[in-house]
Amino acid sequence: MAATTLPERPGRPGRPGRAAAPHRAAPPGRRPVGIVPTAILLLGALYCLLPVGWVLVAATKSKAELFSTPTFAPGTGLLSNLADLAAYRDGVFWLWMLNTLLYAGGGALLSTAVSAVSGYALAKYRFPGRNVIFNLLLGGVLVPSVVLAIPQYLLFARVGLADTYWSVLLPQILSPYGIYLARVYAGAAVPDVLLEAGRIDGAGHLLLLRRVALPLMLPGMVTVFLFQFVAIWNNFLLPFIMLGDDQRFPLTVGLYTLLAAGANQPSLYNLILTGTLLSIIPLIALFLTMQRYWRTDLAGGAVKA
Repeated sequence: MAATTLPERPGRPGRPGRAAAPHRAAPPGRRPVGIVPTAILLLGALYCLLPVGWVLVAATKSKAELFSTPTFAPGTGLLSNLADLAAYRDGVFWLWMLNTLLYAGGGALLSTAVSAVSGYALAKYRFPGRNVIFNLLLGGVLVPSVVLAIPQYLLFARVGLADTYWSVLLPQILSPYGIYLARVYAGAAVPDVLLEAGRIDGAGHLLLLRRVALPLMLPGMVTVFLFQFVAIWNNFLLPFIMLGDDQRFPLTVGLYTLLAAGANQPSLYNLILTGTLLSIIPLIALFLTMQRYWRTDLAGGAVKA
């Protein structure tokens, strides 16, 4: 008796007996939903950039044009404003700029170094009280800096460091938020197997930190440096409380004194706007210069063997 062969059900090649799933078209009207987040981001960018654009335009206006021309109409007095600002009180603005670079640059570098070492130790070493220290650091993140300003001034006044560069620089070195970021980044970016391999080869703690951990933590430390640099650059309350000599003022306090004097001398408003514009330029240049480290970190995604 001849054997009969059952017909094979249609299916995908190589997988007989299973019907091919019908192709489902994307539901119409779903893609335009992405327009809403884009519009929100554009509105947020406009909200943030509008004051910057106003400062840029206002800094180009002369004393006569500042209050007599439309808000966003460019002026013709930028060069004269720069000359007047440079000549004001024998160039005290540039001294404020140098002071700000010292506070922000030195404080951010020292804070990044302390954060890198502390975060690496908290992430990769087991010792008694580690969790307690980390929880205290998290609590420090929640404490506003305005609460600590007066106690810090009293402490520095007691040891004779008030109204000095150190009174502004030293409080910025320890950043609980920077240590927290460094701890999280070290735990994710530094594999334990690399550290164990280095210990087997005879490397000590400092050598492992310098040759293994820090190169892998570099993108995260750039982020900590930028955050701390911007925070110190824009800090007003701490130097305002600590300093009394305007030769040590940063830009924030120096421009505030100009603004206070501008109530009686309206001609100083042009200097204030021009100085504000110049104070933004270093921050923009810093972000444009160091953003490649963020791109490297995002593109890498993992440790390359």
